[in-house]
Amino acid sequence: MIENPESDRLLDPGTLQPAIARNKTWQARTKTRILDIIGCLALLVLTLPVILVTALLVRLDSPGPVFYRQLRAGLNGRPFMLIKFRSMAVDAEACGTARWAQRRDPRITRVGAWIRPLRIDELPQLLNVLRGEMSLIGPRPERPVFVEQLAEVIPHYHERSAVKPGITGWAQVNFPYGASVEDAREKLAYDLYYVKNRGLVLDLLILLSTVRVVLFREGAR
Repeated sequence: MIENPESDRLLDPGTLQPAIARNKTWQARTKTRILDIIGCLALLVLTLPVILVTALLVRLDSPGPVFYRQLRAGLNGRPFMLIKFRSMAVDAEACGTARWAQRRDPRITRVGAWIRPLRIDELPQLLNVLRGEMSLIGPRPERPVFVEQLAEVIPHYHERSAVKPGITGWAQVNFPYGASVEDAREKLAYDLYYVKNRGLVLDLLILLSTVRVVLFREGAR
């Protein structure tokens, strides 16, 4: 984990606006979209055997669907349906209240305990990338209910949605899974750092760091 880049200047919306405007240009959006499609198709081809085996294991392991769909907040807060391999019991939120995952969460299935640390459960999100709802790299897509709760207590929290959410990102590779308001506050600094400094070099660094995170099973719950 690197040093937290949070600072008053980083969180000053005045310093973020030029970066946000730059990310909204058609040149930036077109370049990102082309790279997302190329990278996504390549990953789908490379991981197809893993996807097929995982789908079979999820089906055999516990009752319920293979895929789990959940509403998340996308670009500029626009909601979309995120797709993952189901890694928890079907009644994981039977109480109707949204909950963060915890360490040794009893809701996680046997297959889920294996695929979550390796991030295999997130491979179906490649479909979200192809549909244009996500990018390969960007802030983690949060649930709208959490976004509204966090935005009430963390200044500038909505600024992280100035770019599409990603399967991996600067916060994801530098900070463990967040399950509290304080964790979200820390991760926001990394997300805003990415919004301000987004570019090919940083994206390549994130991709390389993602390999490290997956191999050493860092941060997942």
